[in-house]
Amino acid sequence: MNSFKLILDQYQWDDILEEIMNKSAGEVRQALNSANPGLEELKALISPAAKPFLEQMAMRSQQLTRRRYGNTMQMYAPLYLSNECQNICTYCGFSLTNKIPRRTLTDEEILKEARFLKAKGYQHILLVTGEANRTVGVEYLCNAIRLLKPHFANISMEVQPLDQDEYERLISAGLYATLVYQETYHRETYKMHHPKGKKSNFDYRLETPDRLGRAGIHKIGLGALFGLEDWRADSFLTALHLKYLQKTYWKTRYSISFPRLRPFSGGLDPKVEMTDADLVQLICAYRIIDGDVELSLSTREREIFRDHVVNLGITSMSAESKTNPGGYVVAPESLEQFEISDERSVEMIADMLKQQGLEPVWKDWEGSWS
Repeated sequence: MNSFKLILDQYQWDDILEEIMNKSAGEVRQALNSANPGLEELKALISPAAKPFLEQMAMRSQQLTRRRYGNTMQMYAPLYLSNECQNICTYCGFSLTNKIPRRTLTDEEILKEARFLKAKGYQHILLVTGEANRTVGVEYLCNAIRLLKPHFANISMEVQPLDQDEYERLISAGLYATLVYQETYHRETYKMHHPKGKKSNFDYRLETPDRLGRAGIHKIGLGALFGLEDWRADSFLTALHLKYLQKTYWKTRYSISFPRLRPFSGGLDPKVEMTDADLVQLICAYRIIDGDVELSLSTREREIFRDHVVNLGITSMSAESKTNPGGYVVAPESLEQFEISDERSVEMIADMLKQQGLEPVWKDWEGSWS
């Protein structure tokens, strides 16, 4: 049975990081001149030696993105269904140890939130929950998808990892894509930040994309939470994971997200800071080694940063997001999972994109609310 774990076990974190940090300017030039750059070139492109080449990387990344995706930006919105969670995660506002009011949306509340997003023009929504199998398990998720499927072109989700047969049920109900972030590929650091709950099982989470691939999902989203560990090593291992999945489940599409640790009530400071320049470098590096993968940027990032990077490789982004269950209409004052940095309206984001020569794509077909 296929498993990325067998590949990951062959890599040593410290060795990867040392190799990246010791890359030379000459190796960066070679990577930029490569006709078919891959994982070895990625090491050079995310190294400190690549900093003087950032403008050149940005130009190439932009060219590759426009060639593959044209002048479009796919828009999506998260729809948080529940903040109930059985895990302890040191960085998350929904963590079991946080004494917050818990809420799981009813059918009527789900539809109220959905109507708001529909009125904004969205056709791509991302369902998000805490990890609580008893409350927001497969039955709840199947029901939510069936409620929403008649009204949206694409329904994705970011919830607890599930078994293959459970994913098959959700796909049958209308699920299009699943995002599952490893958070960090460093085992010891992962264990420190996930001391209790099903999420503490590093290997089960690591093998989730394999279960998704075998279930026949249309798209898989990957990513690491930058700030828990060194971003360069985590980024390389995310790319290693991506290349394995592309080869193994070649019919599936893939996306990469770039979440940086953001504050919440009683939150965690980053162990390793990822600067804005670092994130620009990483976005461009990923695009250079893979012209097809979707690169996504959420409202975690500040407005000025998002304005500057939308033309450099990003292909999808959110706007006017709320990260709490019922945050759009039902319960706008409830605690968010993390702080939003870009609070501009959908209309303002659309204007910004158009000013930069990009066309925001909100929907794939015309439909009416029934």
